[in-house]
Amino acid sequence: MKKHRLALIGYGGMAGWHHENIREKIPAIEVTGAFDVREEANQKARDRGLTVYPSVAALLADDSLDIVTIATPNDFHRQLAIDCLRAGKHVVCEKPVTLNAGELEDIMAVARETGKLFSVHQNRRWDRDFLIVKKAIRDGLIGTPYFVESRVQGSRGAMHGWRGHKQNGGGMLLDWGVHLIDQAMQLFPEKVVSVNAHLFSLYGSEVDDNIKLLLRFESGVSVQLEMATNCFILQPRWHLSGTGGTMVVEDWSCKGKIVKLKAEGEMTWEDDIVYTEAGPTRTMAPRPRHTTQEEPLPAVKADWTEYYQNIVNVLEHGAELLVKPEEALRVMKVIDALFASQEAGVGLKVDI
Repeated sequence: MKKHRLALIGYGGMAGWHHENIREKIPAIEVTGAFDVREEANQKARDRGLTVYPSVAALLADDSLDIVTIATPNDFHRQLAIDCLRAGKHVVCEKPVTLNAGELEDIMAVARETGKLFSVHQNRRWDRDFLIVKKAIRDGLIGTPYFVESRVQGSRGAMHGWRGHKQNGGGMLLDWGVHLIDQAMQLFPEKVVSVNAHLFSLYGSEVDDNIKLLLRFESGVSVQLEMATNCFILQPRWHLSGTGGTMVVEDWSCKGKIVKLKAEGEMTWEDDIVYTEAGPTRTMAPRPRHTTQEEPLPAVKADWTEYYQNIVNVLEHGAELLVKPEEALRVMKVIDALFASQEAGVGLKVDI
């Protein structure tokens, strides 16, 4: 069996993940080499059996390489991707693919010119929590969703390393924001018609580290995204409101449930006021438990390495690319609009 030889530019934490998971699970790809500007990273690559190139130019001159995965700080992605494509390599680029949509359009033009594969490693399309939500929506388990909340929250403080520097493309919107926006746009493959960004910089002035985003889609569904590094009481990973029920995914372990009306669960208004802990109210009085039913979350299979298996299938069998540059471009256009919303201090109408 012919193996596709792959080298990594940048050999930090994510590059190590690429290397080990390809080695263990994707036999059609052989990771053979790496380059990093840091000697300690190069030594780690050597210790793991990789050839370490003295420069990017030397790596690109190696005609035995088929694929290059770029896993550097974000501000290097554009030029490295272009150089790799023009050197005749297929390219996988870590996210965010670029700092803005214009830079990605430059890469896409070169990919068309060279005829080489170019894709973005949006690995969190294979997260189990996301796939559960995707299946629930697809199968109509809560009717038509109209408000979706998606959150990742922690309390460890500032963005660390180069992610804390604007020059490198740091900040939460370009870090986790890319993932959550991509997931939202996969759930609702339709136009985004408005965006509103609230970006906070709690631990420094260079980049955003706690953010809330609101996207409205053409069908009317609204998606609220939150990423926090200063949250000490966590909210659910997902909360979905639909015309036929409510769904919650509590955390990364995917505990959760769906609650919906029983067929005979319709209620009628009574003239008498209901006295509750909220005071006298009928609208917010608890619904009788016998009128609802609880269902488990749907079962799914999830494996991040399906991304690389798709790369192999595209190269060997002409399969459809699962993470297309055009999809990444729409995400980057939304991110550009969110930065503009933050700058203006208001929500913005868009057509993306």
